[in-house]
Amino acid sequence: MSKTVTVRYSSGGDSFEILVDADMAYEYITGKRTDPLSVLEVEEVFKDARKAERQSEEKIKKVFGTTDIAKVADAILKKGDVPITTEQRAKLAEEKKKQVIDIIARNSIDPRTNAPNPPLRIENAMKEARVSIDPFKNVSEQVEAVVDKLRPILPLKFTTVKMEVILPAESANRCFSILKQYGMKSEEWQANGGLKATVEFPAGLQGEFFDRINKATQGKAITKML
Repeated sequence: MSKTVTVRYSSGGDSFEILVDADMAYEYITGKRTDPLSVLEVEEVFKDARKAERQSEEKIKKVFGTTDIAKVADAILKKGDVPITTEQRAKLAEEKKKQVIDIIARNSIDPRTNAPNPPLRIENAMKEARVSIDPFKNVSEQVEAVVDKLRPILPLKFTTVKMEVILPAESANRCFSILKQYGMKSEEWQANGGLKATVEFPAGLQGEFFDRINKATQGKAITKML
């Protein structure tokens, strides 16, 4: 049996409420479900859902810029107060913590060694700094605050690397898509069928890039930092 709950959003003193399936709403705010209409129990926006009082189209249009129920429901689900269980809250916070760690690991290096910061090192530093993750706040909005708390414990430097890559003819075409994924800035095809290219990407991805390019070329790629 589904459990119906009310999601509330307030703006300018007015309340906008929708009735949703609790489990489906959780799936939506965590990205596992993409259709906001599939979450709704009733395709209506209420002023007071308990009393079945509908909100006026004029106020809906004023606050959300549209009366399209799918777009309005999406905004309420993302900005409003979505009731979730303690277990769901903990799970959501853990998922967002992993995303924060991934962003920091992919984009930062240790300035003392210029080597990437492994995710486990970042996670341990977060524990030491007693960093808490808001399960409802956007991940990108939390990264800066997390980094500020980590700096006294874990030296972090956000930068990009730019390098020249020379690929042999037998693997040039196969590796072309890899180079594009890592921000290819220029390409120069050689007379022998080889490829000389320039790529630029977050410094934390160096290890991942070398692993992929060496595996694809059987270690025959030539790289040079620029």
